Amino acid sequence: MLVANRGEIAVRIFRTLRELGIGTVAVYSEVDRDSLHVSAADEAYLIGPGPPAQSYLNQERILDAATRAGAEAVHPGYGFLAENASFARAVSRAGLVWIGPPADAIETMGSKTAAREQMRAAGVPVVPGTTQPVTSAAEVVKLGEELGWPLAIKASSGGGGKGLKVVAGPDEAERALESAMREGEAYFSDPSVYVERYLEDPRHVEVQVLADAHGNVIHLGERDCTIQRRHQKLVEETPSPAVDDELRERIGEIAVEAARAVRYRSAGTIEGLLSREGEYFFLEMNTRIQVEHTVTEIVTGLDLVREQVLIAAGEPLSLRQEDVRLTGHALECRINAEDPSNGFLPSPGRITSYREPGGPGVRVDSGVVAGSDIPALYDPLVAKLIVHGVDRDHARNRMLRSLRDYEIGGVTTLLGFHRALLQKPCFVAGETCHGIVESEELAREAEEQAKQDKQLSHGTTSITAASDGRLRERVSSVELDGRRFEIRALVPEPPYAELARRREERATRGAHGAAKDAVTTPMQGTVLSVEVEEGQEVSAGQVICVVEAMKMENEIAAQRDGTVTELAVAPGQAVKTGQVICVISQNGA
Repeated sequence: MLVANRGEIAVRIFRTLRELGIGTVAVYSEVDRDSLHVSAADEAYLIGPGPPAQSYLNQERILDAATRAGAEAVHPGYGFLAENASFARAVSRAGLVWIGPPADAIETMGSKTAAREQMRAAGVPVVPGTTQPVTSAAEVVKLGEELGWPLAIKASSGGGGKGLKVVAGPDEAERALESAMREGEAYFSDPSVYVERYLEDPRHVEVQVLADAHGNVIHLGERDCTIQRRHQKLVEETPSPAVDDELRERIGEIAVEAARAVRYRSAGTIEGLLSREGEYFFLEMNTRIQVEHTVTEIVTGLDLVREQVLIAAGEPLSLRQEDVRLTGHALECRINAEDPSNGFLPSPGRITSYREPGGPGVRVDSGVVAGSDIPALYDPLVAKLIVHGVDRDHARNRMLRSLRDYEIGGVTTLLGFHRALLQKPCFVAGETCHGIVESEELAREAEEQAKQDKQLSHGTTSITAASDGRLRERVSSVELDGRRFEIRALVPEPPYAELARRREERATRGAHGAAKDAVTTPMQGTVLSVEVEEGQEVSAGQVICVVEAMKMENEIAAQRDGTVTELAVAPGQAVKTGQVICVISQNGA
């Protein structure tokens, strides 16, 4: 079986395939030559350069690799081509087994407008809004007057927060609509969007379903994915702190009916919103394995990838609804290469040291080892840390211990952020923690946790020298007051690599890089749009341009009032960290 994906999900799928006695085939881009998923497979095939469009999204190259390897089936994992109906059909036309739902189901549920229409017809509750695409700001304003503000503008083919913009009032309609359409086109090749009422501080509660080719559909309980930033999930758990047995049965029935309505087959997830008043609305269906499928596996004892493979082989489900048992509580923390003290900006780089936690009830799904690179081209997920406890508080404390035991050197991650979050009273109480995740207070606490981890880790002090080159480790021991310490210094190799890096940074920034008037980009990426013109007057906080990095849009704003001069970027242009975007000259200067 060929796995048309990379990173931790490819490694995770390979493990199940080995248990089933199925040979494994990996594909990789030029950037991923040394990635763990490549060595984890029986065979691996190069499918193109780093950019996803030329490799992991290139259907012809992936199918060619499957042919060369003699593969019999393709598993898409999540992301990339996992919810691409045309790829599912192409796999079938090539005589291969598609490990996933029927292409028609992917197509229907992939269009959020079509899905909302079909769910409404099937009697499944949906959030009030449109079922047809919206094309003008005037339509958005009219809907705001009818449904009430705020509204959510969503890409029809979107998901994972891509192409989703919240509109607080009429004056934001045009900009939000353009941004949502642009993201829809960039990520899903579909600029169409729809509008729905934005629910204030709801819980994001989703239901895992399994369906076979014999008409059997069951649900495996719910997952609570409310803790998010920029509509990207960070922490997932099951069961939800807000769902009792009666509500679980009701939303489970809704999920099963939704799957039946599209003749679903394989593993899938019905995502929904649970309002403060206890209303549950269908949000969308993810026609693939989810990142957070792990917590469901832990409390049910099932291997969802194994179930996918057996369903694709024509086998009936291995259990009935009454056989499903949910035991204990599970938590998952996504360990992303992001900097919470800098707006959760991506933090690509090389992992210089790596040690995973262990012990009872601890699972780590990762695709990295010491020396692995986290490329700027792909999602910043490094690993998933999952724990199981007898109840929620037991799981929370086990997660805190595991986060302390986890060591990832060389890149900034969310380890400290998760430690700070899990100790917040709102999280301890099982609340939504609305407004906490992106607060400056939590960012400061996360930074403090990260500093503590760097200063001392189980009696071992790590000193990391930043470098774009390779690092070598120097180990020595010292004794202080009868206590032995091991000091590991990671130093640049070859010599003077750090000086070379600094010279390169200065050259990149250009003549104005150090000037206080310069606006620079804090990350490497691609300019999606430029919102100003040279000579235009701007005010502090006004958006200058939008830069895409690691599949996320980042707005670069003016740092003060003034006039835009020396505008140095254009849409589609690649930029490096610290590169000058423009200069904001003080008016009258």
